[in-house]
Amino acid sequence: MKEALFTLLAEAVDYAGLFPPAALDMKAAVTEYAAHREEPDAWMLGRFVLPATRLDEWSREAPPTVEGNAWPLSVLAGAFDPVMRDTIAAFNHRERGRGMIDTVETRATTPREMPSASLTSGVAIFVEIPISDDPAPLLDAIRGAGVRAKVRTGGTSPEAFPTPQQVARFIRRCVERDIIFKATAGLHHPLRAEYRLSYEDGAPQGTMFGFLNVLLATMIAREGGGQRDVTAALEERDPAALTATDEAVVWRGRAFKIASLRAGRTRSITGFGSCSFREPVTDLKALGLL
Repeated sequence: MKEALFTLLAEAVDYAGLFPPAALDMKAAVTEYAAHREEPDAWMLGRFVLPATRLDEWSREAPPTVEGNAWPLSVLAGAFDPVMRDTIAAFNHRERGRGMIDTVETRATTPREMPSASLTSGVAIFVEIPISDDPAPLLDAIRGAGVRAKVRTGGTSPEAFPTPQQVARFIRRCVERDIIFKATAGLHHPLRAEYRLSYEDGAPQGTMFGFLNVLLATMIAREGGGQRDVTAALEERDPAALTATDEAVVWRGRAFKIASLRAGRTRSITGFGSCSFREPVTDLKALGLL
């Protein structure tokens, strides 16, 4: 394992097996996640993602864990308010040693809908926002509220995917404001290419973003890259354009050293959601990166 790649990908994959296209039931999803935590590539595994409405179901199905090794959980909530704050606190108290909610993901389409960091009590809040228009006003509200941003980069239909230019603009606006964000949806594979949009027989194909594209585009933005450079990274399809050493991850001659990668992961992009953990790992091995 190259140290630079480890820095770029450590705990980067939030497991969202409950959601489409996988859409597993709770028992199957927790079984998958538990198995992944025991695998050699578990260093890439992040949080288990679930709706707030299914916390009781998780409590029934999740296996016992050893004290000090509780599952990190991220819950999707319609709103983060005092009721949700108290629900999370009660869950964390009840399930200590098994699960710990340290992240909430919600949505906002206007600045007035932003939750306040004053309610967090140690929980990170990611707010998903639309990016078809310039997200600057919403990101200003996110920064003012002291919360984090979330971008949706795909779905199970072609129209769910934003353009590379829109994603590049979102990344650059976040970096300009020193806003931490995560990405989700359509990020099962390392590099941009055409893939099936669901696991159903005869499912349509579409052009998906790669998670390495999004991560490296963020690093480029952090080093002052403009719209063209960030977009080019999001559109990269050639595996030969990317190499990794112990000292750096290199894209088309541009080297991102460990210090820069670590800063990018802690101060800009925390990781990405994927309904599969096995696909990202398998594809990275096929590229010879793992």
